[in-house]
Amino acid sequence: MEGKHIPYGGIAIALLTGIVLVVAGIEIPIILGILLVWCTSFWLAMPPPQEPPPPKLEGVQLTRSGMRDLIEHSGLPMLMLDTNRIIVANRAARDAIGAHIVGQDARVALRHPAAVDLLGRKGGGTTTVQGLTGPRSSWQMSSQPIDERYSLIELINRTSEADVSRAHTDFVANASHELRTPLASIIGYIETLAEARDDLPPKQAEKFFATVLREARRLQSLVDDLMSLSRVEAEKHDQPRELVDFGKIVQQAGRDGAGPDRTERVIFALPEEPMMVRGDHRQLEQLVRNLVDNALKYGSLDEDVTVTLTRGQRDMAVLTVEDRGEGIPEEHLPHLTRRFYRTDPSRSRAAGGTGLGLAIVKHIVERHRGRLDIDSKLGKGTTVSVRIPLVDTDS
Repeated sequence: MEGKHIPYGGIAIALLTGIVLVVAGIEIPIILGILLVWCTSFWLAMPPPQEPPPPKLEGVQLTRSGMRDLIEHSGLPMLMLDTNRIIVANRAARDAIGAHIVGQDARVALRHPAAVDLLGRKGGGTTTVQGLTGPRSSWQMSSQPIDERYSLIELINRTSEADVSRAHTDFVANASHELRTPLASIIGYIETLAEARDDLPPKQAEKFFATVLREARRLQSLVDDLMSLSRVEAEKHDQPRELVDFGKIVQQAGRDGAGPDRTERVIFALPEEPMMVRGDHRQLEQLVRNLVDNALKYGSLDEDVTVTLTRGQRDMAVLTVEDRGEGIPEEHLPHLTRRFYRTDPSRSRAAGGTGLGLAIVKHIVERHRGRLDIDSKLGKGTTVSVRIPLVDTDS
């Protein structure tokens, strides 16, 4: 019998015992029954045939349960395959892809041409799988053969890196476009002035010079905002430690943001008592200036802008800047803090906007562990609220 071990020693002892029973005068049928039961017990007591030993991973004996324990708490999604069938998926893999993948064919569970191609390689390797857990997700998938039958799959989430790279590319493209526009205007007018020289009428020349000056100032504003945004982003993870009176900052920066020609259009409603916060004085001034300037630019030219500072719930200083302009369509509200985002590009450029004001505000609020809310209703105006934690100076 293949795979069976015949107990020759036990059979010999049984036959010898049978002979002794015959000599002792025991009846033959009884002796045969005893020998039959005895010999049969040998086969019943034999252990089942052993399977081939499981594969070894770097000298460690590997079992399914052992492998599960080994990779279960890894922060990276990991799968163990028996040929192409998933026999083990750790917690990170179950969370990312789903617990249903255990027992499935990996080619069906992952459902991506790059993943299927990698699974077909005998020597393993690495590939990038797009859209594994979402439309914009990006994963680095590595396959490591253990032996001819088993293999280990490791997944590394590269989505955030891809998002950063994509955002950087978009930012460079948008910044290049924004810088190119005023530069092209300046160069065009200067070339016209240089070529025409004395033939250009004085009024037209004066108009050209005014346009060049306006575009140069716009270019300067754009460069200043780009530098400000860069500094704010570099510092946004460092919470400020300086204690400042937010009320005084709001009053001074609000007037600076309005300028001498628009100050009378800004109505302040500020508390008499100090509103102390941990903040960067320069950045909080910039936050207030940007909000007031935006409200005056894009609000109604005939209506006032109200700047209010109050103590809100959970010990928060609540700054509210409200205009009474045309309002902003609801679909634009989630995108207003994106760099270079404009609801009306032509109006924004005509008003001298760079498209970076609210992006700077958002990063300043994040650095101060605050919250930014924008609410707008068509025909009624826009309200921007900033909440920053207050500091209890009495304790």
